[in-house]
Amino acid sequence: MSETMSGKMNRRSFLKVMGWSTAGATLAGCDLPSTVTLEEGKEDVVSYLMPEEYVIPGVGVWYASTCTQCAAACGIHGRVREGRVLKLEGNPDASLNHGKLCMMGQAGVQGHYNPDRITSPLMRSGGNLTPVSWDKALALLEEKLGAVNGERFAWFTGTISGHQAALVDNHLEAMGSSTHYVHEVVNNAVSRAVYQDMLGESNPRLRLDKAKMIVSFGADFMGASVSPVHYAGQYAKFRTNKERGLLVQVEPKMSLTGGSADLWLAIKPGTEAVLALGMANLLLNKIKVSDAGIPADVRSLIDSHDITKVARITGVAGHRIQRVTQLLTERSPSLVLPGANAEGQAQGYDTVAAIMMLNHILGNVGKTIESSGEFPFPQLMARQGGTADLLAFAEAAKSQKLDAVIFHGSNPLFTAPASLGLSEAMASIGFKVAIAQFPDETSMAADLVLPVNSYLEDWGTQVPANQGEDAAIHVQQPLMEKLHADTRGFGDILLTLLKQRKNDEYAQFEDYYAYLRNAFAAMPAGVKNNAKNNNEFWNTALQTGVIKVASGARQLSSKVVSFAAPAEGGAGLTLIPSPRLGLFDGRHANLPWLQEAPDQISKVVWDSWAEMHPATAAKLGINDRDLIKVSSAQGNITLRVTLLKGMNADAIAVPLGNGHTDYGRYAKDLGVNPLQILDAIKEKKTGELAMYGTQVTVKKVGPADDVSLVRMGASDTQAGRKLVATIPVEQLRRTEGS
Repeated sequence: MSETMSGKMNRRSFLKVMGWSTAGATLAGCDLPSTVTLEEGKEDVVSYLMPEEYVIPGVGVWYASTCTQCAAACGIHGRVREGRVLKLEGNPDASLNHGKLCMMGQAGVQGHYNPDRITSPLMRSGGNLTPVSWDKALALLEEKLGAVNGERFAWFTGTISGHQAALVDNHLEAMGSSTHYVHEVVNNAVSRAVYQDMLGESNPRLRLDKAKMIVSFGADFMGASVSPVHYAGQYAKFRTNKERGLLVQVEPKMSLTGGSADLWLAIKPGTEAVLALGMANLLLNKIKVSDAGIPADVRSLIDSHDITKVARITGVAGHRIQRVTQLLTERSPSLVLPGANAEGQAQGYDTVAAIMMLNHILGNVGKTIESSGEFPFPQLMARQGGTADLLAFAEAAKSQKLDAVIFHGSNPLFTAPASLGLSEAMASIGFKVAIAQFPDETSMAADLVLPVNSYLEDWGTQVPANQGEDAAIHVQQPLMEKLHADTRGFGDILLTLLKQRKNDEYAQFEDYYAYLRNAFAAMPAGVKNNAKNNNEFWNTALQTGVIKVASGARQLSSKVVSFAAPAEGGAGLTLIPSPRLGLFDGRHANLPWLQEAPDQISKVVWDSWAEMHPATAAKLGINDRDLIKVSSAQGNITLRVTLLKGMNADAIAVPLGNGHTDYGRYAKDLGVNPLQILDAIKEKKTGELAMYGTQVTVKKVGPADDVSLVRMGASDTQAGRKLVATIPVEQLRRTEGS
């Protein structure tokens, strides 16, 4: 064993430092630790007359890495030519995404070359952030963090996994704290809680590809979801199976997935549980499916929701509910999915529990809902975000319980509703550090900003929370030398923080590259797939971008939890702050490619807009493209409206993404942010923010304007050209229910 791995720390401490804290981990093959770094490989810049033997000038070379444009962590291949990364595609070796990549992943190159990247450390002086050296920035960091007492220090991040997550945990321990806030706007936190209680694990493997029919209660699995490429791939198999799958989408606002459905049902917001109970009533009382395992109080709720009552409350026609329920029994195995609109209510947990009960009744658990197994390295697993931690952080800041916070990969000052008062509360935090790539709202409010490499310049590992067919660790490697001399890798910054607290344990690692080389050398022999030595294993991991690991077997349970009687929805218009593939939750608003990409439903580009049903607009005297004011108890936003038939009449949607007050030249002062006017309503059992629980009023404040709202090809008329044959909708539906 090498000197760097012997003597100074015992086996348990070493495993913890390396991120391999698992009962089955063994130190194997420690004969070739590496302390070689990219810095040692620097050479003088010369003409490209003698490239590496595998490089042909003008011909791209592909390297494997991992995408971090969202929390899914898809495997990618990057095409590099003359030392510059030019194109990204999916990695065929990654079972999560099978060589596919969404538009957000494709746009990663534009983020990498974005002209508004932060290129040097910034320190607040006299109220302004000014450039300083790394030495001065790190000296201030050590001074301020050294004066913080234990739990008054916290990390605030987006979803984080792999060895970066392990080092964050280690730094928290070194600081004497356990406070790590993990925040994601696009999340399935409520569903994870229900999965844990009903199935015994929070991230089961949902097998869309094995289902013959899917009923989705607003799960936009092909759009803005926790792993859109993974589930879109499964959906493709679902559609091309021998018996073509049938999709029914139930939601108040049409999503990308809803636009692909065989049947789209516009449900009144907040009544999804009522519909689920009505379907359960039909299954148990009319179709006579067994009610085994259903608690008596739940059975009583089911019996109280007959089809007439359910149709009246939800706005979904009774004959359609009957037909969909009948098809679920005929097309087995099926899959019933909860989505964001079901989760995002004050009774979100109860709603998801009612929806998941249908899977229990239909016998889908173990068929289209499988166990994801026991991941062998828990310290590397994803810390998944939600909105409960955002609310908890705001409360801690207002209560002045925090003296120092480090932010990375999250922008709470943009995503927090104004009602939380987070901007004012953060002023009470004595020292705020942002490890950031761009000047967003949170980094510009920090006292110290540390510029970080883009993910295309950085080392790391990622563990997808929603794994593909194979459990795997995804490897992240630089696809090119960094663009800006004064940025640093996130892992290198973490190591610096740890050396300031526990130098004796981390001094052996010159940089994060060296740390990862040692960590890979310390992997159990069973993971190395018979590699002859550590160098071969390392090179294979970089070439494939994926390290497959064996998950331990685990059996799912299938039980129904008790839940409260559902509400009947709000009395007025419900605001739907809808995320979308592209700008997502606002993190990609600074990428012109994604601003230019038309919204998947409304086709609007480069703006914010509201979506209303034409009948609702007519009652309010509103026309297409009018300027309207949307008001809640917390404030108002003013924007143009586009009229869509793919809406429930009791809902108004405002897509997320724009409304930044910072974030560079392409995003600043563009559009509005609907998150700002949300009521801070908590989901009753999980503490998550009820994002779809805000009631609003709408008022016309200006006439239509054909210039201000740009729609790409969004015409509803053929202008008399008869390009496509049409029939009246009444004639199309003449046989429905028969």
